[in-house]
This record gives sequence, C-alpha cells and structure tokens, in this order.
Amino acid sequence: MRKHVSKNTHVFISDHDSSAELSINDKLSSMTEERDLLNASLTEMTKEVDRLQRLPKQKKTCPAGWKMFSCTCYLFSNNSHSWEEGRQDCRERGADLVIIDSSEEQEFVTKNIRKDTWIGLTDRDNEGTWKWTDGTPLTLAYWVRGQPDSGAGDPKWGEEDCAIVIAGKETEGNWNDRRCEDAQKWICEKMA
Repeated sequence: MRKHVSKNTHVFISDHDSSAELSINDKLSSMTEERDLLNASLTEMTKEVDRLQRLPKQKKTCPAGWKMFSCTCYLFSNNSHSWEEGRQDCRERGADLVIIDSSEEQEFVTKNIRKDTWIGLTDRDNEGTWKWTDGTPLTLAYWVRGQPDSGAGDPKWGEEDCAIVIAGKETEGNWNDRRCEDAQKWICEKMA
C-alpha cells in the first residue's frame, strides 16, 4: 500500500509539477512578451528624447532685419504711422505689436528705440482698462508719472487710447498714452 501511495503521490506530484510547469511557462511567455513590448517602448521613447534634446541645438533665427531676444524676434520699424497701421504691418509679417511682459523685455525694447514707438497696448475698448493686443489685461506697467491721462481732458490732445515707449527716458517709467492716429514708429514681435 505504501508503494501504491507512494506511486500515487508521485503521480500526483508529477501531475502537480506538470501543471505548475505549464503555469510557469505561461507566466514566462507572458513576461517575455511584456519585456519585448517594454523594450520596444523604451526604444521609441529614447528616440523621442534624442529628438527633443536636438531641438534647442537647432539654431532659431529671425528674418533679416529683425532682432532676437529670448527666443523671440522683434522688428523695429523705420517708418512712422498710426497705431492701427503699425499693427497691420506687423500682422502682414506674421507678428503683432510687441507685448511687454517682463522687466528684461522692457529693458531690451528701451535700449533699441531711438524715437517714440508704439507698443501693443490700448484702452480703446474701455477707457482706463488697458489691454494688450492678445486681449490680456495690463499687469506690469512702466508709465511715466501721471500717465496714462488720456490727454488730461485737453481737447488739443484728443483721446489718448494707445501706448508708446518714449525714447531716451528711464526704463522704469517711459510709457505714455497717445492719440492712436498719431504717426509713431512701432515694434513687431513674433516667436523665432
């Protein structure tokens, strides 16, 4: 009986080993498949990382006549026209009037102008509510003391609804509001 039990036990163990072996083989096969998929995914991700790392090394440039500052291109016009005409010129070049959103950009603009110059800031839609050409409200400002004043109510100045940077003044206070119809130079801005 013992032998028989032993034999049955052996058979049982053998059957158990076979099913365990099948289960292990299934798991091994599944894990091998998963490993292969992960390796393929890793290869693709490595290629993407390499591609993305090369992007900053590709030299970004600006069109001829434009100046680069902080991955952005700026065109300082040679002509003088109204705010709207300056903006239209920028749009025809795939740009818009400059939006100054940092002290570094304000300093860059100030250093590069020789005459009073339009920027992309206006309160035409709602007097006293200054907005940039992209619709964002003004948060960082460099107005001359007492400005903006919309001409201080003096009819000879008219409605002053567009902003300029005044050439030759300190960086921290060189914006003024002017009549949008006045002829000024302008600055276009677009991404490099």
